[in-house]
Amino acid sequence: MNLKKGDNVTIITGKDRGKSASIINVFPKRNKVIVENLNLRKKHIKPRKQGEKGQTINIAVPLDVSNVVIVCKNCGKKTRIGYKILKDKNKVRICKKCKEEV
Repeated sequence: MNLKKGDNVTIITGKDRGKSASIINVFPKRNKVIVENLNLRKKHIKPRKQGEKGQTINIAVPLDVSNVVIVCKNCGKKTRIGYKILKDKNKVRICKKCKEEV
């Protein structure tokens, strides 16, 4: 999986299509990501103590990785991720459009 926590992404399908935010959490085994304040669902919570009221809260639900695309920090375009091997044999993620480090 090419995406990491903190990457800025745009949603390309679904009800939040076109909106941008950063990634909060990544689940590589499930191939899913949670995007900050997007893809929200309502959850109803029962009252736990006597006299307390029930409530509804919004929870961010995981999105499939194929439904988001990363936005390059340098050129500001939606792009794919490539890799470049440095002289000290470390891999660095690069933007496929501007060839700069992401």
